[in-house]
Amino acid sequence: MKKILWCLLVAPFFCAAQSYTIKPLNENAKTSLRGLSVVSNQVTWVSGSNGSIGKTIDGGKTWTWVKPKGYEKIDFRDIEAFDDKQAVIVGIASPAYILKTTDAGETWTENYKNVDSAIFLDGVSFWDKNRGIIFGDPINDQLQLLKTTDAGKTWQDISSNLKTSLVKGEASFAASGTTIKTLSGGKTWIATGGTVSNIYFSPDYGQTWQVFKCPILQGENSTGPFSIDFLNEKTGVTVGGNYLKDKENANNILLTNDGGKTWQKPNTPVLGFRSGVAYLGAKTLVATGTSGTDISTDGGQNWKHISDKSFNAVQKAKKGKIVMLAGDKGAIYQLDAAN
Repeated sequence: MKKILWCLLVAPFFCAAQSYTIKPLNENAKTSLRGLSVVSNQVTWVSGSNGSIGKTIDGGKTWTWVKPKGYEKIDFRDIEAFDDKQAVIVGIASPAYILKTTDAGETWTENYKNVDSAIFLDGVSFWDKNRGIIFGDPINDQLQLLKTTDAGKTWQDISSNLKTSLVKGEASFAASGTTIKTLSGGKTWIATGGTVSNIYFSPDYGQTWQVFKCPILQGENSTGPFSIDFLNEKTGVTVGGNYLKDKENANNILLTNDGGKTWQKPNTPVLGFRSGVAYLGAKTLVATGTSGTDISTDGGQNWKHISDKSFNAVQKAKKGKIVMLAGDKGAIYQLDAAN
């Protein structure tokens, strides 16, 4: 009777009938995977260190791996795939590269190169099949912004559109390529951390920007938001913390109901540092990081820990229901729900 009352009155979320597990699809590859793009239930691309790009076209049963010729040592921290043939990958540090394939990864075209010693690209996101944006850490206090209108064939520097100067020690994290989020119609959110945490929002494809304070854990170069996601233009979530103390969960997850202008803590937080978060539906969310994975089934207010296994990124299929997680040593797992 006590347990029944506890479930009904105190924590109905934790007594939900549905349970979640993760199952391995690939392991033991010599790459740390941080880039993840789940196109459909069948097609997923991943990218990582040592120039490694992986792809499945059968829902994760088999994987093919390539290394773009001449870029075998590049750390490809983020990837955006459009189908089983086309993908854009981002090599983050100087020299920073943006490559594209249109033949399933057999050949790659270099569409951008930056040899500035300060360049560090953090993530890529697309509003539609042609228009996309990449952002990077500040150079001379200016956030680096690149925009494409031709599906990644060419990139225009639009950094000057953001008039706000970043403070010393403010930058972003490329742990999962998800400190940037775009929605159709040109809406864009970018999260920064370190000494100060902010949300930079553009309603018009990066032409104009607004700045909102993000009260997540901050103040050190290892702290801040490491991932953001938005269900719609109002409802969003950010996760992070301190990656050097990945089992601590002090102020490492926040929710917004006004497009990032203000943020609130949930009732029950995730268990530790998290570098990836994704909406699976209006009520269901998943968050992951080096100290494990958590699930919420009430819009992010309460979280349940389901695994201690380390991952860097998580994503739901753009067209489909499959949910993938990616991490170190080539680890690729699938999130499964069971009633």
